[in-house]
Amino acid sequence: MLNRLLRWANLLKAEAMTLWFCYRHPQTPLIAKILAIAIVAYAFSPIDLIPDFIPILGLLDEAILLPIGIWFTLKFIPKPVLDECRGQATLWLAEKHAKPRHWFGAAMVLAVWIMAAWLCWYWFFA
Repeated sequence: MLNRLLRWANLLKAEAMTLWFCYRHPQTPLIAKILAIAIVAYAFSPIDLIPDFIPILGLLDEAILLPIGIWFTLKFIPKPVLDECRGQATLWLAEKHAKPRHWFGAAMVLAVWIMAAWLCWYWFFA
């Protein structure tokens, strides 16, 4: 079972890298670029929406939200573009480049947390 989980994690990493190349590809449709930017920004963000130290809930975003977002976004990308970008992602991973960091994703997560804190304050104290 551990081997299956590791294969699944590697596939998820490869598909996130594929989306990273897809959103930079000129033939990717606009809706796919927008979705890919959001997914890639969150996947490569140094900050998680639900911190990993929270038992069970901390891993739900990586286990549920990212795969669903990646799967949904891949549906909008034309097959030739997807094949080319998968090749680039495979080469990138084989050369063991560092995982790209996406600070836009960190900013999105911080914005969500700030909005949640404000809403809680407003709800209880205003």
